[in-house]
Amino acid sequence: MLRKSPLVIGHRGAPGYRPEHSRSSYELALATGVDAVEPDVVATKDGVLVVRHENEISGTTDVARHPEFADRRTTKRVDGEALTGWFTEDFTWAELSTLRVRERLPEIRPASALGDDAEPILRLVDVLDLVRRAAREQEREIGVVLEVKHATYFASVGLDLAPLIERDLRLAGWPDEGLPLIVESFESTVLGQLRERGIPASVVYLIEASGRPYDQVVAHGRQASSYTATVTAAGLDGLVGRVDGISVDKRMLLARGTTIVDDAHARGLTVFTWTCRPENAFLAPEHRSDGGKAAFGDYPGEWDVIARTGVDGVFVDHPDLGVEFFRA
Repeated sequence: MLRKSPLVIGHRGAPGYRPEHSRSSYELALATGVDAVEPDVVATKDGVLVVRHENEISGTTDVARHPEFADRRTTKRVDGEALTGWFTEDFTWAELSTLRVRERLPEIRPASALGDDAEPILRLVDVLDLVRRAAREQEREIGVVLEVKHATYFASVGLDLAPLIERDLRLAGWPDEGLPLIVESFESTVLGQLRERGIPASVVYLIEASGRPYDQVVAHGRQASSYTATVTAAGLDGLVGRVDGISVDKRMLLARGTTIVDDAHARGLTVFTWTCRPENAFLAPEHRSDGGKAAFGDYPGEWDVIARTGVDGVFVDHPDLGVEFFRA
Protein backbone atom coordinates (compact mmCIF):
# COMPACT_ATOMS: atom_id res chain seq x y z
CA MET A 1 0.00 0.00 0.00
CA LEU A 2 1.21 3.49 -0.82
CA ARG A 3 1.92 5.62 2.23
CA LYS A 4 0.91 9.21 1.41
CA SER A 5 -2.42 10.42 2.79
CA PRO A 6 -4.65 11.05 1.11
CA LEU A 7 -3.46 9.27 -1.99
CA VAL A 8 -4.29 11.16 -5.17
CA ILE A 9 -5.34 8.62 -7.78
CA GLY A 10 -5.77 9.46 -11.46
CA HIS A 11 -9.21 8.01 -12.17
CA ARG A 12 -8.84 6.35 -15.59
CA GLY A 13 -5.88 8.62 -16.14
CA ALA A 14 -6.79 12.28 -16.60
CA PRO A 15 -10.27 12.14 -18.19
CA GLY A 16 -10.95 15.77 -17.38
CA TYR A 17 -8.56 16.57 -20.22
CA ARG A 18 -8.20 13.49 -22.43
CA PRO A 19 -10.53 10.61 -23.38
CA GLU A 20 -10.52 8.25 -20.42
CA HIS A 21 -8.28 5.20 -20.50
CA SER A 22 -6.32 6.55 -23.47
CA ARG A 23 -2.54 6.54 -23.51
CA SER A 24 -2.46 10.34 -23.42
CA SER A 25 -4.84 10.33 -20.44
CA TYR A 26 -2.53 8.11 -18.42
CA GLU A 27 0.62 9.93 -19.52
CA LEU A 28 -0.86 13.28 -18.46
CA ALA A 29 -1.92 11.91 -15.07
CA LEU A 30 1.51 10.45 -14.43
CA ALA A 31 3.20 13.71 -15.43
CA THR A 32 1.13 15.71 -12.92
CA GLY A 33 2.49 13.73 -9.97
CA VAL A 34 -0.40 11.45 -8.97
CA ASP A 35 0.38 8.68 -6.52
CA ALA A 36 -1.38 6.06 -8.65
CA VAL A 37 -3.62 5.60 -11.67
CA GLU A 38 -6.77 3.51 -11.94
CA PRO A 39 -7.47 1.26 -14.93
CA ASP A 40 -10.83 -0.56 -15.20
CA VAL A 41 -10.43 -4.01 -16.72
CA VAL A 42 -12.82 -6.03 -18.89
CA ALA A 43 -12.15 -9.00 -21.17
CA THR A 44 -12.23 -9.78 -24.88
CA LYS A 45 -13.54 -12.98 -26.44
CA ASP A 46 -10.02 -14.40 -26.52
CA GLY A 47 -9.24 -13.49 -22.91
CA VAL A 48 -7.26 -10.29 -23.33
CA LEU A 49 -7.79 -7.75 -20.55
CA VAL A 50 -8.47 -4.28 -21.91
CA VAL A 51 -9.04 -1.02 -20.04
CA ARG A 52 -12.54 0.33 -20.58
CA HIS A 53 -15.10 1.92 -18.28
CA GLU A 54 -17.56 -0.86 -19.18
CA ASN A 55 -17.68 -3.89 -21.44
CA GLU A 56 -20.33 -2.02 -23.50
CA ILE A 57 -18.22 0.28 -25.68
CA SER A 58 -20.56 2.24 -27.93
CA GLY A 59 -20.00 5.43 -25.94
CA THR A 60 -16.24 5.13 -25.47
CA THR A 61 -15.05 3.99 -28.91
CA ASP A 62 -15.79 4.60 -32.59
CA VAL A 63 -17.20 1.08 -33.02
CA ALA A 64 -20.45 2.44 -34.49
CA ARG A 65 -18.43 3.81 -37.40
CA HIS A 66 -17.13 0.37 -38.35
CA PRO A 67 -19.58 -1.26 -40.77
CA GLU A 68 -17.73 -4.56 -40.47
CA PHE A 69 -18.93 -4.76 -36.86
CA ALA A 70 -22.52 -3.62 -37.38
CA ASP A 71 -23.88 -7.13 -36.83
CA ARG A 72 -22.23 -7.30 -33.39
CA ARG A 73 -24.67 -4.74 -31.96
CA THR A 74 -26.93 -6.55 -29.54
CA THR A 75 -28.82 -6.35 -26.25
CA LYS A 76 -27.57 -8.13 -23.13
CA ARG A 77 -28.29 -8.14 -19.42
CA VAL A 78 -25.18 -7.12 -17.49
CA ASP A 79 -25.50 -7.20 -13.71
CA GLY A 80 -29.24 -7.44 -14.16
CA GLU A 81 -29.51 -4.36 -16.40
CA ALA A 82 -30.51 -4.51 -20.08
CA LEU A 83 -27.92 -2.78 -22.27
CA THR A 84 -27.83 -2.36 -26.04
CA GLY A 85 -24.60 -1.80 -27.91
CA TRP A 86 -21.30 -3.49 -28.63
CA PHE A 87 -19.55 -5.60 -25.98
CA THR A 88 -15.86 -6.37 -25.55
CA GLU A 89 -16.51 -10.09 -25.02
CA ASP A 90 -17.87 -10.32 -28.59
CA PHE A 91 -14.57 -9.16 -30.10
CA THR A 92 -11.08 -10.59 -30.29
CA TRP A 93 -8.22 -8.35 -29.27
CA ALA A 94 -7.13 -8.12 -32.90
CA GLU A 95 -10.56 -6.70 -33.75
CA LEU A 96 -10.74 -4.32 -30.80
CA SER A 97 -7.28 -2.99 -31.59
CA THR A 98 -8.69 -1.48 -34.80
CA LEU A 99 -11.04 0.79 -32.81
CA ARG A 100 -10.24 4.26 -31.50
CA VAL A 101 -11.28 5.71 -28.15
CA ARG A 102 -13.78 8.51 -27.56
CA GLU A 103 -14.70 10.86 -24.71
CA ARG A 104 -17.57 9.35 -22.70
CA LEU A 105 -19.01 12.70 -21.55
CA PRO A 106 -18.56 15.08 -24.51
CA GLU A 107 -21.35 17.41 -23.39
CA ILE A 108 -19.55 17.97 -20.07
CA ARG A 109 -16.00 17.76 -21.40
CA PRO A 110 -15.89 19.08 -24.98
CA ALA A 111 -12.17 19.82 -24.72
CA SER A 112 -11.48 16.19 -23.93
CA ALA A 113 -13.64 15.17 -26.88
CA LEU A 114 -11.19 16.97 -29.18
CA GLY A 115 -9.04 13.88 -28.70
CA ASP A 116 -11.69 11.52 -30.07
CA ASP A 117 -10.78 8.85 -32.63
CA ALA A 118 -7.04 9.45 -32.36
CA GLU A 119 -5.84 6.68 -30.04
CA PRO A 120 -6.30 2.91 -29.81
CA ILE A 121 -7.68 0.93 -26.88
CA LEU A 122 -5.07 -0.08 -24.31
CA ARG A 123 -4.58 -3.45 -22.66
CA LEU A 124 -3.90 -3.81 -18.95
CA VAL A 125 -0.30 -4.76 -19.72
CA ASP A 126 0.10 -1.49 -21.66
CA VAL A 127 -0.95 0.55 -18.63
CA LEU A 128 1.37 -1.40 -16.35
CA ASP A 129 4.24 -0.64 -18.72
CA LEU A 130 3.36 3.07 -18.76
CA VAL A 131 3.37 3.24 -14.97
CA ARG A 132 6.63 1.31 -14.65
CA ARG A 133 8.33 3.60 -17.15
CA ALA A 134 7.06 6.75 -15.42
CA ALA A 135 8.21 5.50 -12.01
CA ARG A 136 11.70 4.93 -13.35
CA GLU A 137 11.90 8.22 -15.22
CA GLN A 138 10.52 10.25 -12.31
CA GLU A 139 12.44 8.22 -9.73
CA ARG A 140 9.46 7.85 -7.44
CA GLU A 141 6.93 5.26 -6.32
CA ILE A 142 3.76 5.16 -8.46
CA GLY A 143 1.02 2.62 -7.94
CA VAL A 144 -1.81 1.02 -9.85
CA VAL A 145 -5.35 0.74 -8.53
CA LEU A 146 -6.85 -1.99 -10.69
CA GLU A 147 -10.66 -2.11 -10.80
CA VAL A 148 -12.20 -5.44 -11.76
CA LYS A 149 -15.45 -4.91 -13.65
CA HIS A 150 -18.45 -7.27 -13.83
CA ALA A 151 -16.61 -10.38 -12.65
CA THR A 152 -19.76 -12.43 -12.02
CA TYR A 153 -21.14 -11.55 -15.43
CA PHE A 154 -17.90 -12.41 -17.21
CA ALA A 155 -17.71 -15.75 -15.37
CA SER A 156 -21.22 -16.53 -16.63
CA VAL A 157 -19.99 -16.24 -20.24
CA GLY A 158 -16.89 -18.36 -19.63
CA LEU A 159 -14.37 -15.62 -18.91
CA ASP A 160 -13.10 -15.87 -15.32
CA LEU A 161 -11.26 -12.64 -14.65
CA ALA A 162 -9.12 -13.68 -11.67
CA PRO A 163 -6.80 -16.01 -13.61
CA LEU A 164 -6.56 -13.51 -16.45
CA ILE A 165 -5.52 -10.77 -14.03
CA GLU A 166 -2.93 -13.02 -12.42
CA ARG A 167 -1.59 -13.95 -15.86
CA ASP A 168 -1.19 -10.33 -16.95
CA LEU A 169 0.38 -9.18 -13.69
CA ARG A 170 2.96 -11.97 -13.86
CA LEU A 171 3.49 -11.44 -17.59
CA ALA A 172 4.24 -7.78 -16.91
CA GLY A 173 6.55 -8.70 -14.05
CA TRP A 174 4.49 -6.58 -11.70
CA PRO A 175 4.85 -8.77 -8.58
CA ASP A 176 8.62 -8.46 -8.95
CA GLU A 177 8.66 -4.75 -9.76
CA GLY A 178 8.10 -3.60 -6.18
CA LEU A 179 5.55 -0.96 -7.19
CA PRO A 180 2.32 -0.74 -5.19
CA LEU A 181 -0.76 -2.58 -6.41
CA ILE A 182 -4.30 -2.19 -5.12
CA VAL A 183 -7.14 -4.31 -6.52
CA GLU A 184 -10.72 -3.12 -6.12
CA SER A 185 -14.16 -4.29 -7.14
CA PHE A 186 -17.84 -3.83 -6.34
CA GLU A 187 -17.94 -7.63 -5.99
CA SER A 188 -16.18 -9.21 -3.02
CA THR A 189 -16.16 -12.68 -4.59
CA VAL A 190 -13.49 -11.85 -7.17
CA LEU A 191 -11.42 -10.06 -4.53
CA GLY A 192 -11.38 -13.28 -2.52
CA GLN A 193 -10.41 -15.26 -5.61
CA LEU A 194 -7.45 -12.96 -6.25
CA ARG A 195 -6.32 -13.25 -2.63
CA GLU A 196 -6.46 -17.04 -2.90
CA ARG A 197 -4.17 -16.80 -5.93
CA GLY A 198 -1.56 -15.00 -3.87
CA ILE A 199 -1.67 -11.75 -5.81
CA PRO A 200 0.63 -9.34 -3.90
CA ALA A 201 -1.88 -6.52 -3.63
CA SER A 202 -3.98 -4.62 -1.15
CA VAL A 203 -7.67 -5.45 -1.60
CA VAL A 204 -10.32 -2.73 -1.51
CA TYR A 205 -14.10 -3.24 -1.60
CA LEU A 206 -15.97 -0.65 -3.66
CA ILE A 207 -19.22 0.58 -2.09
CA GLU A 208 -22.13 2.21 -3.92
CA ALA A 209 -24.40 4.70 -2.15
CA SER A 210 -27.37 2.38 -2.82
CA GLY A 211 -28.18 -1.04 -4.21
CA ARG A 212 -26.69 -4.49 -3.65
CA PRO A 213 -23.54 -6.20 -4.99
CA TYR A 214 -24.41 -8.28 -8.03
CA ASP A 215 -22.37 -11.29 -6.94
CA GLN A 216 -24.31 -11.40 -3.68
CA VAL A 217 -27.64 -11.02 -5.48
CA VAL A 218 -26.76 -14.01 -7.66
CA ALA A 219 -25.72 -16.02 -4.61
CA HIS A 220 -28.42 -14.98 -2.12
CA GLY A 221 -31.23 -13.29 -4.03
CA ARG A 222 -33.35 -10.98 -1.90
CA GLN A 223 -31.34 -11.94 1.16
CA ALA A 224 -28.24 -10.24 -0.22
CA SER A 225 -26.94 -7.46 2.01
CA SER A 226 -27.05 -3.91 0.68
CA TYR A 227 -24.03 -1.71 0.15
CA THR A 228 -25.24 0.66 2.86
CA ALA A 229 -25.42 -2.22 5.34
CA THR A 230 -21.75 -2.89 4.58
CA VAL A 231 -20.67 0.40 6.14
CA THR A 232 -22.55 -0.09 9.39
CA ALA A 233 -20.57 -1.23 12.42
CA ALA A 234 -21.68 -4.83 11.91
CA GLY A 235 -20.97 -4.69 8.19
CA LEU A 236 -17.47 -3.33 8.70
CA ASP A 237 -16.82 -6.00 11.34
CA GLY A 238 -17.58 -8.58 8.67
CA LEU A 239 -14.96 -7.13 6.33
CA VAL A 240 -12.08 -7.36 8.80
CA GLY A 241 -9.63 -9.98 7.60
CA ARG A 242 -11.31 -10.22 4.19
CA VAL A 243 -10.26 -6.88 2.68
CA ASP A 244 -7.77 -4.15 3.47
CA GLY A 245 -10.10 -1.24 2.89
CA ILE A 246 -13.25 0.19 1.35
CA SER A 247 -13.83 2.78 -1.36
CA VAL A 248 -17.10 4.66 -1.05
CA ASP A 249 -19.21 6.96 -3.18
CA LYS A 250 -18.27 10.49 -2.12
CA ARG A 251 -21.92 11.23 -1.31
CA MET A 252 -21.55 8.93 1.67
CA LEU A 253 -18.74 11.11 3.06
CA LEU A 254 -20.60 14.35 2.34
CA ALA A 255 -23.60 13.19 4.36
CA ARG A 256 -23.96 15.16 7.58
CA GLY A 257 -22.78 13.28 10.64
CA THR A 258 -21.09 10.43 8.77
CA THR A 259 -18.63 8.36 10.78
CA ILE A 260 -17.66 5.92 8.03
CA VAL A 261 -13.98 6.87 7.97
CA ASP A 262 -13.56 6.79 11.73
CA ASP A 263 -15.49 3.53 12.01
CA ALA A 264 -13.40 1.89 9.29
CA HIS A 265 -10.12 3.18 10.73
CA ALA A 266 -11.08 1.80 14.14
CA ARG A 267 -11.16 -1.64 12.50
CA GLY A 268 -7.88 -1.21 10.65
CA LEU A 269 -9.50 -0.57 7.27
CA THR A 270 -8.42 2.18 4.89
CA VAL A 271 -11.02 4.36 3.16
CA PHE A 272 -10.91 5.75 -0.38
CA THR A 273 -13.62 7.82 -2.08
CA TRP A 274 -14.74 8.45 -5.67
CA THR A 275 -14.87 10.63 -7.62
CA CYS A 276 -13.65 14.19 -6.90
CA ARG A 277 -14.63 16.28 -9.93
CA PRO A 278 -14.83 20.07 -10.30
CA GLU A 279 -17.77 20.39 -12.71
CA ASN A 280 -21.19 21.46 -11.47
CA ALA A 281 -22.69 18.27 -12.90
CA PHE A 282 -20.87 16.23 -10.25
CA LEU A 283 -20.86 18.58 -7.26
CA ALA A 284 -23.30 18.56 -4.36
CA PRO A 285 -25.97 21.29 -4.85
CA GLU A 286 -24.51 23.60 -2.22
CA HIS A 287 -21.18 23.70 -4.09
CA ARG A 288 -22.48 24.42 -7.59
CA SER A 289 -21.98 27.74 -9.36
CA ASP A 290 -23.66 29.52 -12.26
CA GLY A 291 -22.69 28.59 -15.79
CA GLY A 292 -24.24 25.20 -16.43
CA LYS A 293 -23.23 21.59 -15.90
CA ALA A 294 -19.79 21.87 -17.50
CA ALA A 295 -18.70 24.93 -15.51
CA PHE A 296 -16.45 24.51 -12.49
CA GLY A 297 -18.19 25.09 -9.19
CA ASP A 298 -16.85 25.47 -5.67
CA TYR A 299 -14.98 22.19 -5.86
CA PRO A 300 -12.42 23.28 -3.21
CA GLY A 301 -15.29 23.66 -0.77
CA GLU A 302 -16.56 20.15 -1.44
CA TRP A 303 -13.10 18.64 -1.48
CA ASP A 304 -12.32 20.28 1.84
CA VAL A 305 -15.30 18.53 3.43
CA ILE A 306 -14.01 15.23 2.04
CA ALA A 307 -10.42 15.84 3.18
CA ARG A 308 -11.55 16.68 6.71
CA THR A 309 -13.07 13.21 7.12
CA GLY A 310 -9.52 11.80 7.22
CA VAL A 311 -10.02 9.74 4.07
CA ASP A 312 -6.95 7.80 2.89
CA GLY A 313 -7.32 8.20 -0.87
CA VAL A 314 -9.27 10.19 -3.45
CA PHE A 315 -9.98 9.46 -7.09
CA VAL A 316 -9.75 12.52 -9.33
CA ASP A 317 -10.52 13.23 -12.99
CA HIS A 318 -8.34 16.36 -13.11
CA PRO A 319 -5.05 15.15 -11.58
CA ASP A 320 -3.39 18.57 -11.57
CA LEU A 321 -6.23 20.01 -9.47
CA GLY A 322 -6.25 16.99 -7.22
CA VAL A 323 -2.51 17.11 -6.56
CA GLU A 324 -2.63 20.88 -6.00
CA PHE A 325 -5.51 20.69 -3.54
CA PHE A 326 -4.86 17.52 -1.57
CA ARG A 327 -1.11 18.15 -1.35
CA ALA A 328 -1.52 21.76 -0.17
